[in-house]
Amino acid sequence: MGCCSSNESKRDWNPLEERRCTDIPWLIIFTLFCIGMACICGFTIYTGATTRLIYGYDSYGNICGQNNTKIQGVDLSGRNMVDNKYVFFLDPCNIDIINRKMKSISLCVSKCPATELKTYYDLKQFALTNGSALCTYDITPSRYPSHSDRFSKCPKLPVPPSKSVPLSRRCIPADISCYADLAFSVFNIIIDNNVVRRVIAGVMASKDIIVGLCALSLVLSLIMMVAIRYISKVMVWILTILTVIGSIGGTGVLWWLYVDHRKALNNNTTSVFREEEAADNVKALLVYAICATVFTVVLLLVMVFMRKRVALTISLFHVAGKVFIHIPLLVLQPFWTFLCLMLFWVYWLAVLLLIGMAGSPVKNNSTNLVEYQMSGPAQYLVWYHAVGLIWISEFILAFQQMSIAGAVVTYYFTRNKSQLPSTPILSAMLRTLRYHLGTLAKGSFIITLVKIPRLILMYIHSKLKGKENACARCMLKSCVCCLWCLEKCLAYLNQNAYTATAINSTSFCTSARDAFIILVENALRVAAINTVGDFVLFLAKVLIVACTAFASVLALNYHREYTVWVLPLIIICLFAYMVAHCFLSVFENVVDVLFLCFAVDAKYNNGSPGHEYFMDKSLMEFVENSKKRGRYKPEDGSGQEVKAMAH
Repeated sequence: MGCCSSNESKRDWNPLEERRCTDIPWLIIFTLFCIGMACICGFTIYTGATTRLIYGYDSYGNICGQNNTKIQGVDLSGRNMVDNKYVFFLDPCNIDIINRKMKSISLCVSKCPATELKTYYDLKQFALTNGSALCTYDITPSRYPSHSDRFSKCPKLPVPPSKSVPLSRRCIPADISCYADLAFSVFNIIIDNNVVRRVIAGVMASKDIIVGLCALSLVLSLIMMVAIRYISKVMVWILTILTVIGSIGGTGVLWWLYVDHRKALNNNTTSVFREEEAADNVKALLVYAICATVFTVVLLLVMVFMRKRVALTISLFHVAGKVFIHIPLLVLQPFWTFLCLMLFWVYWLAVLLLIGMAGSPVKNNSTNLVEYQMSGPAQYLVWYHAVGLIWISEFILAFQQMSIAGAVVTYYFTRNKSQLPSTPILSAMLRTLRYHLGTLAKGSFIITLVKIPRLILMYIHSKLKGKENACARCMLKSCVCCLWCLEKCLAYLNQNAYTATAINSTSFCTSARDAFIILVENALRVAAINTVGDFVLFLAKVLIVACTAFASVLALNYHREYTVWVLPLIIICLFAYMVAHCFLSVFENVVDVLFLCFAVDAKYNNGSPGHEYFMDKSLMEFVENSKKRGRYKPEDGSGQEVKAMAH
């Protein structure tokens, strides 16, 4: 299980020659950990948290819709609530923001008020007519208008109409303006309340445009995938030219719109509120135009320096396009991964809610109300549950990487492509399930070990914001940045380790060592091929975001009279980038796997009989052309032969 232990001083790569189970001890550890996660869920169900979550309970420990037992020291507990199935809050807007708790007294009632109740007499009539008492149990409905404690033990007037939320049996006000005010109060700590209201109003006014443009980003991502698949040879040049043109054009349009809106603001004779919105639009356009200008200048400089290396990427992209032709199901991998992550996250959130409601009833002496709390070692279950969120999420992502790597490795090292499995990606997934789950568990755990301290430091930094001195703040930020860089490096090494495991069926540590040696030996080739490929795919994401943002600017320009541009445009651009990244990250993974396969192939084969290349014809032509120019010597695995290629 040690990461550095190995009995082999040197071992050749043997692609796809044998299969064996890898990292079995780590599979056992991961299985036991998942059993522990299931036990947490079982424990919360056993303690009655599921019943309290589904049916709800009042502030005295009575579960609504159930016949309850008496809680010692709580006078209003142990009541028969079979007919009272709904939870009603006397003041639903009374929320403790710091402790994230509902401070309002909750009761079990038989019916939620369907109409607004303005007076205590209305409360009395509602209780007598419907049999639903909205004041505490120790006050009879006939005494509602005259009881001395009616202000604290009856709902805050007026009582808005409410309805039961499906599956939870809580009476939630139909008008949730109080929750909006709560959100505004949170934002008010950071920014002026009027600005927040205008921004949110702009988002709500532009919601149809936002949805439509998000759908546009999805269509553009699919078109980009199809283009890369069928015209990979010219795609790099088309992408480069379009990105440059799109960046320059988008920057020009932003400056033109800034000047146009600036003139409109100077000639504006509308109300003060409209002038504030127009001023916000002008400021936003100025910021966007400046950022776009800086980005365009940097992009042009990078393109000038990278232009001589674009030819190396074309051959690799051509092979990647062939991979997607032979394995079209690779495109669906983000959907399956996203579905698995969503199902797990829903389960995790449900169990987290159960943990919050698990435990024994405890009377709060200051309020005389009942709270459910866990004591002893059980109160630390939430930390175990939090580690499970990170580890299992990373495991699911690692499974996608291993499945993609297995399918691409099978394609690359199969000389006769007609002998490929009918569904290489499904075969790779089954092979991963059968042999390599332990390797995924170990690799994902290493990422978890780095991610948890980084998240803890980020949490500490957020809690101490404004309290710590400049030196402490700088040290915290430095630690967070270092851990973030380490996490990214380990994630890249893990991905190549999964590829090495897919090739040789070796353990994680052996695969990571072998992949690291190959990457070090081909450091210049990594910079010349792999980095350029990732950069071009980044340009593809930029192109999708730029096209979506360009369409957003034109669409939002028709609503200048009431729309604040800041948040809608940011939402659209972020969603466009997420969609583009979701699709193109698969292509990026394929390129990375192909690069490692190409490096292994070039190191252990030279084209002679018995050592024929596995590589595609286009890559072989690239190698032969390099050999003719004296820039490539396959028999030398030092990586120095490609120094001229990198230039």
